[in-house]
Amino acid sequence: MSPTVVTCQVEAVETLSEVVYRVFLKGDSAAVAHAPGQYLELEQDGDWLPFSIANHHQGDGELELHIQYAPENPRSKRLFERLFAHEAFQVRLPSGESVLDLDDDRPLMLIAAGTGFAQMKAIIEAALAHHPDRPVHLWWAGKTREDLYLESLPRRWSTEYPNVTFTPVIEAPSETDFDGMIERVDRALHARVTSTREASIFISGSPGMVYAVVDTLDAIEPLTERVFSDVFSYAPRG
Repeated sequence: MSPTVVTCQVEAVETLSEVVYRVFLKGDSAAVAHAPGQYLELEQDGDWLPFSIANHHQGDGELELHIQYAPENPRSKRLFERLFAHEAFQVRLPSGESVLDLDDDRPLMLIAAGTGFAQMKAIIEAALAHHPDRPVHLWWAGKTREDLYLESLPRRWSTEYPNVTFTPVIEAPSETDFDGMIERVDRALHARVTSTREASIFISGSPGMVYAVVDTLDAIEPLTERVFSDVFSYAPRG
């Protein structure tokens, strides 16, 4: 699908944490069709701002985004003024090559940091809808537990689906009732992962995080071609 520009209306804005909001947009169903794992861009003052699409396409015209608010940033402040006012946006979509292959039944290893979870949410929901027995292991990392702003959702998946595993990872050492790993995510993977050969791997986060994870996994076992990240396109290694 080639990207196209469509008008979408902000339908709702929900608070997920002190700094992360869930935004629901509504547009023409056919025009907003996308594959699980792709992203869109919102037009603002002549710029296009990219955000992962957090839901898989179900034909209802709905788009879900997880957006972090940075009030000290004028562009972010202006964006949220428009979101809270439920304005209409020009939306360019779909973009991105980190796309789930619905016909592939290999296990999924999904590794996200912060709002990178949005992309993984769309991938997991699509995988469970089309192949509910497909093994899925989600690693979600943050500096603190607050960064895992929708933690209850992957915990519910792991309860409802025996093939879904969720490993939360935080760096803050002050959590006393935390049943995940307190470590940097690349080190957590080094400690727990023994093989990657059979998996399709998706990674979402900053370039530094993504390449640290890639190097860690490649040291465990040489990576195959089935490793996907949008970072490979917008911030390739030199």
